[in-house]
Amino acid sequence: MPKTIAIVSGGLDSVTMAYHLKDRGHKLHLLSVDYGQRHLVEHEFAAKAARVLGVPHDVADLGAVGKLLGGSSLTDPAVDVPARKSEEMTGGSPNVVPNRNALLLAVAFAVAVAEQAQAVAIGVIDDAQAAPDCTPEFLDFFLTMEKIATRGYAHPDLTLTAPLAKLRKSGVVALGEKLGVPWTDTWTCFRGTTLHCGRCAACWERQEAFLEAGVADPTDYQTSHSKEPA
Repeated sequence: MPKTIAIVSGGLDSVTMAYHLKDRGHKLHLLSVDYGQRHLVEHEFAAKAARVLGVPHDVADLGAVGKLLGGSSLTDPAVDVPARKSEEMTGGSPNVVPNRNALLLAVAFAVAVAEQAQAVAIGVIDDAQAAPDCTPEFLDFFLTMEKIATRGYAHPDLTLTAPLAKLRKSGVVALGEKLGVPWTDTWTCFRGTTLHCGRCAACWERQEAFLEAGVADPTDYQTSHSKEPA
């Protein structure tokens, strides 16, 4: 039973990853990171997942870092969260925080060393529009760096796993449905409103994933283009 530090934000992907790893027999410690994002609603859902799975959950406070990460709608209050997708925009998506996964993984590996865990898990998926720090190339090089940085201190088998990396978001929904993931206990929206807004890129991707997977979407949206499976 490998001990795994799983980076779980409370979103659909990371919560499904946690259920998957638990089903595979991993001894989990869920880790969320406050990097100064626009809202922390999702962390409430990470805590719910931990309670249901019966595993520990902690939040690493890097909130002050967010003040230095301007230019992203996720960290900069001066940048509006755009509606739907923004492929027409140049210079990168406003919904991306460059190097974010490097921050999250650095914290997770530090925790893994302290707890002598055998793995760090991150819930990246197969998404052509994902940030560059979601790619297999990045993950491979990051693990190589961590093996050097933690040599002599980490568990000798410490590795980095991305169990959803070959799945599209609809595939994640299909997997989560089999595992009994309570979808209403996950949060996707970039806005920290009472309900999912239904208009931001994250909400559209969530709705489209349920449609493509043929799974009824139980999420309450302020605005929704469809909630019925195709």
